Amino acid sequence: QVQLVESGGGLVQAGGSLRLSCTASGRTFSTYAMSWFRQAPGKEREFVAGLGSGGSPYYRDSVKGRFTISRDNAKNTVYLQMNSLKPEDTAVYYCAGTQRSFRVYPEIYDYWGQGIQVTVSS
Repeated sequence: QVQLVESGGGLVQAGGSLRLSCTASGRTFSTYAMSWFRQAPGKEREFVAGLGSGGSPYYRDSVKGRFTISRDNAKNTVYLQMNSLKPEDTAVYYCAGTQRSFRVYPEIYDYWGQGIQVTVSS
């Protein structure tokens, strides 16, 4: 069983930056597609950024040019660097992993972190 633990969230002013980390247990992390999702109050969970086991990163349009997803397989960790944050980025952020091929749909992910709050003040 894989466990995912997020860290790095918090409160930041608009225009600021945060870096989220998600560390996974298990020995096969490098084979997992990893993604970040977020869910704001009263809204559906939405895809933010994702990275296949050996592929290119994918981003939702609203974060392109501001967010960067990366992974360090030696540390079993995936990161989400968030720059130029906006109040509309406020949400609980979740990392998710799957051994299936990368997709933007949350239904295909087998493993989820507990979620971490990101709040951007105006």
